[in-house]
Amino acid sequence: MEAPTGGGIELAVVRRFVDVAVDALAAAREEIDALNVYPVPDGDTGTNMYLTMSAARDAIHQAAADDADLLTALAAFRRAALLGARGNSGVILSQLLGALVARIGRARHGEPNATIMAEAMAEATEAAYAAVGTPVEGTILTVARAASDAAVRRAADERARARDVFAAAAGAAREALAHTPEQLEQLRAAGVVDAGGRGLSVILDAAETVLTGRHPIETPLPLGARAIPVTTGVADLSEAGPSYEVMYLLDAEDDAVPALREALAPLGDSLVVVGGEGLWNVHVHVDDVGAAIEAGIAAGHPHRVRVTHFAEQVAAAARRSQARAGRRIVAVSAGPGLARLFGEAGAIVIEGGPGNRPSTGMILDAIAESGAAEVVILPNDHDSVRAARIAARTAEEDLDVRVAVIPTEAQVQGLAALAVHEPARGFDADVLEMTATARHTRHGAVTIAARQAITMAGPCEPGDVLGVIEGDFAVVGHDLTAVATEILERMLGGGGELVTLVSGADANGLTQQCEEYVADRHAHVDVMVYDGGQDRYPLLMSVE
Repeated sequence: MEAPTGGGIELAVVRRFVDVAVDALAAAREEIDALNVYPVPDGDTGTNMYLTMSAARDAIHQAAADDADLLTALAAFRRAALLGARGNSGVILSQLLGALVARIGRARHGEPNATIMAEAMAEATEAAYAAVGTPVEGTILTVARAASDAAVRRAADERARARDVFAAAAGAAREALAHTPEQLEQLRAAGVVDAGGRGLSVILDAAETVLTGRHPIETPLPLGARAIPVTTGVADLSEAGPSYEVMYLLDAEDDAVPALREALAPLGDSLVVVGGEGLWNVHVHVDDVGAAIEAGIAAGHPHRVRVTHFAEQVAAAARRSQARAGRRIVAVSAGPGLARLFGEAGAIVIEGGPGNRPSTGMILDAIAESGAAEVVILPNDHDSVRAARIAARTAEEDLDVRVAVIPTEAQVQGLAALAVHEPARGFDADVLEMTATARHTRHGAVTIAARQAITMAGPCEPGDVLGVIEGDFAVVGHDLTAVATEILERMLGGGGELVTLVSGADANGLTQQCEEYVADRHAHVDVMVYDGGQDRYPLLMSVE
């Protein structure tokens, strides 16, 4: 049987679509937030859809930078959308995107692109309806159904191309969106269209623009639909509705999910469970938070649990709109010891690290809750810098806060930058000093190879010790101490007055051996030792 190839879909076109869609959501975000009256008038649908799509964009660009092929890049895109999904509409969007790229991934050479995309949209709609506990018409689901039905009809014409399919889908979405107030009483009463449906329409318009070069002519919306703001008062929340939004990622076998849905459904509303292949994103509005989390524990392993009290969310929004003052540091940590170090130095800490990198939304939340007028972000990881920059731009636009991202790519760079932070300095001067210190901090690490590979330092086998300098593999060996000291020698070859050693969860005396080595061979160099507790890297090190 012929292997899937993605048909004639080109990665460059997909990336272009994703970029245009994210930019379009950014431009429409405040408008969509203002439309948000269902299921809860918390004014964040546009932001959640933007952040979900941004997370997926970051992943596909990173995959392309790593020379990934189309199928690998689409898999990264799908996973990132699932992991980065926020809110009811964001979770549904992640399911739509995931099902869409899954069908593209099954496409074979010679399949017409029009057929691939029409079937992809149809499968995405079915997956979204299946993911929602109680589907409601007049929402993003209705808009998705109208778009996919139109796509399938257009693809039935053998002469149709993918551009024709998306143009038909986008036009049908705009028309369906205009009719959503007729289907949902809350929308009719507020005089608005559905916020999630509007977000989906923006994304489909982006696809039409990329493929045709035309900017769609929008169907007129109900009068005032773009101008009706969501009042940020607690009275806007229905007393009859659930009080909490519960979200978590869930590691669980696929056959455990039906029972999970059954357990969660009676607890509240807005139930959405999306994902597959062992990883799920769960969203539900409930009064009993404990029961919602216990249902996840019964099904598998819930993690990255997020609980939002709607009344507190509204109150927090009101607080954020008040005057902000002072300067705070937001730092991403890769282990419990590192989190303690950053916290003791006064930073707001976001837990991260390999395999658990923070989303743009998590960084944005930290900025918002800081209450500061000036915020400095230390991402401390190469792959987290982009998410930090998106969060910074969003915060500056929404919160009237000044934000600077220092592009620290290692935990030890973040520690060095934080050590010279001085709140009494002017903001620009403080950021300049911290940036310069981070830039002049040479960083290295040792880790254990998990698979066979070809590195910059030569081939490695599983279990080999790898020495890293400035993010590149520099040494391949068999002994932790030998590799670690070799890395230290190379880093000290350019001079240095201070060595910082951060021990990991599996250091097993390595840090002490390296400390003794430096004291013996480089007596003029000071050594600072910290317990970082990070996974995967028995030792992190820096030279200043």
